[in-house]
Amino acid sequence: MTTPDPLHRALHAPGPRPLPDEVARLLRVLDAPPRLAAHLRLVHDVAYELVEWLAQRYPALPLDREAVLFGAATHDVGKAVRVRELSGPGSAHEEAGRELLLAHGTAPELARFAATHASWTLPDIGLEDLLVSVADKIWKNKRVPELEDLVVRRLAEVSGRTLWEEFLDLDDALTAVGEGAQERLAFQTAHPV
Repeated sequence: MTTPDPLHRALHAPGPRPLPDEVARLLRVLDAPPRLAAHLRLVHDVAYELVEWLAQRYPALPLDREAVLFGAATHDVGKAVRVRELSGPGSAHEEAGRELLLAHGTAPELARFAATHASWTLPDIGLEDLLVSVADKIWKNKRVPELEDLVVRRLAEVSGRTLWEEFLDLDDALTAVGEGAQERLAFQTAHPV
């Protein structure tokens, strides 16, 4: 029996939810670094937790759940070609990821997440984009108050509750998700760049 290759292990090892099949296939085609696949699984898994929490608390919230999950699963796909940004700073992967997704047949409304996940201050940014950004931060327990405030405002608009009430509930939810950060970091680090 042969040992699975590192990318296969990153895509299928026990732990976070698996990526959507079309994303896993794309990562295979791109021969993506295993660490990237592991990271995308982690952020996708956290996004799943967030959209589940939102669905329970805000059943009337207009939210494209599948877009959030796809966006989280592909947000850093540009790092497959901008590999240095896996272990160092840089934003070239954002537009590269959007272009890569478009070149592989992804619809523009889904490819956008690769470019918007670090740009939550853009005008007319959607709640789905904000949630992908939050998932990309909270997976490692990084809190970004200005980003979270944007989500709080959107939730208050839908619920009619005060900003403070929405903040407290979101804060509790993000704190709970953040508690798993050490395990997620260990999972990611277990896969080579």
